[in-house]
Amino acid sequence: MRRRPGIGGLQTHAAARDQFRLLGENVAKIRTDLMKEQLATFRSQLEDFARKHKNDIRKNPAFRSQFHEMCAKVGVDPLASNKGFWAELLGIGDFYYELGVQIVDICLATRAHNGGLINLQELCHLLRQRRKSDRGVVSEDDCLRAISKLKVLGSGFEVISVGKRKLVRSVPTELNKDHNEILELAQAQGFVTVDEVERRLSWSSGRAIDALDTLLDEGLAMIDDGHRDGRRRYWFPCVSPISSSTAVDT
Repeated sequence: MRRRPGIGGLQTHAAARDQFRLLGENVAKIRTDLMKEQLATFRSQLEDFARKHKNDIRKNPAFRSQFHEMCAKVGVDPLASNKGFWAELLGIGDFYYELGVQIVDICLATRAHNGGLINLQELCHLLRQRRKSDRGVVSEDDCLRAISKLKVLGSGFEVISVGKRKLVRSVPTELNKDHNEILELAQAQGFVTVDEVERRLSWSSGRAIDALDTLLDEGLAMIDDGHRDGRRRYWFPCVSPISSSTAVDT
C-alpha cells in the first residue's frame, strides 16, 4: 500500500515551492530594474541626440518623423505638453499647436465646399501655401500628428481611409460601408452616377439613391445636372481633382 507523505514531507515541499516563488520574483524584479535602467539610459541619449540635432528636427520633416519614432519606442511624447524639456529645447509642442490651429482654419474655410471631408494631400498642400514664408517644410506625417492632437476638441477631427486615400474629417459625420464604397468609386473621376453605382457595386437602385442622398444631405456631394445624356452627376470635392484652394484665403 502506497504511503502518503507525512507532515515533514509536506512542509519540505511547501518550503521548496516558496523558495522557487521568491526566486522567480527576484528574477522578474532584476529584469524590470534592468529594463528601467536601459530605458533611462536611452532617454538620456535621446535628449543628447535632440540637443545635437535640434535644427534638423525643426527643419527637416523626414528627420522629424524618425525622431518621433525613436521617442515612441521609449515612451516619450514630445507633444504631450507645451512645457518641460522638449518644449524648451525644440519648440515641438508650439510647432504642432500652430499647425493644428491652421488645419482647423482650413477645414472651416473649405467646409462649405467639401462638407467637412478633405483629402489629406490637399489639406497639406493648402497648409504649405499658408506657411510658404515659414521656416520649414510641413509633411503629411506632421499633419497627422497635429490632427491627432485635435481629437481632444471632441468636434469630429480624425483621419479616415477610403481606398488608397486618407481623408480628414472635421465634422462628426458617421460614414457607413456603403458611403465609403461610393467615395472609393468616385476617386477615379471625382463623381459617380446612380447607374454607375448600381452597375459597379451590384446594388439596387434604391440602395444607391439612399446612400447618395445621405452623402448629399451631409454636404459631402454636389449635384451636376448639366449634361446631354441627362444623367445626374454626384461630385465629391474630397476626392475629385477640383481643388478646394479657391475656398481658402491664402
